[in-house]
Amino acid sequence: MKQRDIVFLRINYLRGPNIWTYRPVIEAWVDIGAFEELPSNKLPGFTDRLVGLLPGIAKHRCGVGEVGGFIERLRDGTWMGHILEHVGIELQNLAGSKVGFGKTRQIGDTTVYKMAMRTRSEVVGRAAIEAGRELLLAAVNDQPFDLAASVATISRLVDRHCFGPSTACIVDAAVERKIPWISLNGGNLVQLGHGLKQRRIWTAETDRTSAIAEGIASDKDMTKMLLASCGVPVPQGQIVASPQAAWEAAEEIGLPVVVKPSNGNHGRGISLDLTAQADVEAAFPFAARHGSEVIVERYVPGNEHRLLVVGGKLVAAARGESAWVTGDGTASIRQLVDRDLNSDPRRGTTEDHPLSFVRVDSDTAVATEIARQGFTNDAVPPAGQRVLIARNGNVAFDCTELVHPEVAAAVGLAARIVGLDIAGIDLVAEDISRPLQDQGGAIVEVNAGPGLLMHLRPAGGTAQPVGKVIAAHLFPEGEDGRIPIVGVAGSRDSHGTTSIARLIAWLLRVSGKRVGLACADGVFIDRRQTDTRSGVRFDVAQSVLMNPTIEAAVIESNAEAILRDGLPFDRCRVAVVTDISFGTQKEVLGAYHIEDTKQLFSVMRGPVDTVLAEGLAVLNADEPATLDLVELCDGDVVLYSLSASSPAIADHRAKGRRCVLIDDGRIVLAAGERVEVLESLDELIGQCPGVLPEHVLAAVATTWGMGLLPELIAAGIKTYAADRRAALVA
Repeated sequence: MKQRDIVFLRINYLRGPNIWTYRPVIEAWVDIGAFEELPSNKLPGFTDRLVGLLPGIAKHRCGVGEVGGFIERLRDGTWMGHILEHVGIELQNLAGSKVGFGKTRQIGDTTVYKMAMRTRSEVVGRAAIEAGRELLLAAVNDQPFDLAASVATISRLVDRHCFGPSTACIVDAAVERKIPWISLNGGNLVQLGHGLKQRRIWTAETDRTSAIAEGIASDKDMTKMLLASCGVPVPQGQIVASPQAAWEAAEEIGLPVVVKPSNGNHGRGISLDLTAQADVEAAFPFAARHGSEVIVERYVPGNEHRLLVVGGKLVAAARGESAWVTGDGTASIRQLVDRDLNSDPRRGTTEDHPLSFVRVDSDTAVATEIARQGFTNDAVPPAGQRVLIARNGNVAFDCTELVHPEVAAAVGLAARIVGLDIAGIDLVAEDISRPLQDQGGAIVEVNAGPGLLMHLRPAGGTAQPVGKVIAAHLFPEGEDGRIPIVGVAGSRDSHGTTSIARLIAWLLRVSGKRVGLACADGVFIDRRQTDTRSGVRFDVAQSVLMNPTIEAAVIESNAEAILRDGLPFDRCRVAVVTDISFGTQKEVLGAYHIEDTKQLFSVMRGPVDTVLAEGLAVLNADEPATLDLVELCDGDVVLYSLSASSPAIADHRAKGRRCVLIDDGRIVLAAGERVEVLESLDELIGQCPGVLPEHVLAAVATTWGMGLLPELIAAGIKTYAADRRAALVA
């Protein structure tokens, strides 16, 4: 008797476009054993127990297309592989990684299912389906399941392995504009675009953010000096070396003052509105713990504001608010803070919370502020007495529309003076809709790598599209960071995809482009081999797209690589498909449960599915199965054939479309009725060992379709033959 269990036979991460979707997925091969005879409607009470353990699943739509559709499927009867898909998605969503796609298919008449689930990280996806299995078995066996603990574990993995909000909003904006991206370190260092057209971001820093500018911004005293020299209003201040010196500086500057670290961040170590000697001297060690030096500067009355500047222009502004509690005669200040402030649902520790919890520990600015009013953290203030908890902070209330043009100009100038392309400008003003000079306002800090969360998810006001602005800063209108990518796929042993890829790369090189090639022979940048590992691997192929010198890329692929990793590019300019046949791969593909041409077709359509609208597919008309790809291409289609009498060629030409064929021993380029003879095939490749006529036709069709002149193509093939002969002699 089969065991009532869910067993993972294989878990694979498909990092590029794949047989399931264009985006990365976790693919699990799941053996549901005895559950094959026990769909959900044959497990008494299962659906109710599942919803009890995981309430959010009740909102899943599934194939029904409306909220609650998945519950309807459960009550009608569905199988554990499909249920696991939905549980894994819900666990990721609860952990803060929002995903929605999933699909499950049974393998023949077996108890094994292939389940694919969208994930933003392999580690997170694996953890979600493994926890999902435990949850499902708990629901089946009517056992408890600690959902909070599982979600907390997955949440930690999300924090460690997924993009933070700043990086995510920029990448999402890039994706919306069809700009490709590659994570370079598994974290927030991201390449946008490919090859020579790439740009890089690291959270809200870019490859235009200079180290000098960062160094200036981290030195608050130097920043103020530079701003003041250019007429930007800043508070007068001094660096001090002791509590006594801090008081002396305060007397010289004029009370009240601020004491803060010279190179701190996130508001740490800052004490505001100090007027008494004891408070100033006590603030010195507090500031010193958070920075290398301590500054005493004039206190500027008003609210703290954070203004985001991108490319010298203001794009968003947020205002801070002071925090107060009111005594009731029974609760302590600590209790009032928890009850009246920290209970606000907008406060929390995750990225979904625009406000942070208020801490009243002894070593905080909050504790210092409470002490200045004559209270301790556990004191009970009289009923009706208001106690100031924080003068500033909570900078999360959008005020972008209120910013005065002169204020916008001042912060833009401040960013330019420091040299930052993206800057978070902290200023204090009573009214952001008035010029700073009119109210004694001032810029107090300029920050590199500013957080964007306050603008993306403000506690009040309108969210600002800062990711789109930064993406536009890196890629102006009309630029998408793409270089021409040619994907060559088929059965290497019978149709020479490696030979085709190398010939295409050579012809593009002859046209004047610096070309990166990833093929079964390795990786080549121009004529130099840079990696001896086979380029028919995701990571090896992507290394070509990461090279900042290349202007075009040629990448070989095959069915096994697509099934194992997905395609190494999101979209391509040209997809060359030589055949949809097993060749000698029958056993290899059988291990992936690909056993007939129809199944193989669903794999090999992948490159054609990724062709850009302005691109083209190059298909072998002598292979009948490839002709079914014609209608799937978003771009143009060029057919090639060894026979001038091919019915497919005749039909394609009748529609006015392009073909490359051999007629009377000559290569012919045809576009409808227009015909151009390239040269004699024998003259072009007669001296080039290993290059077959169909290889030449595929390369000619590709480069002709990309705009190379026929004369240049012919000359390029001849020089390739000479180069190959020289290489063989060497």
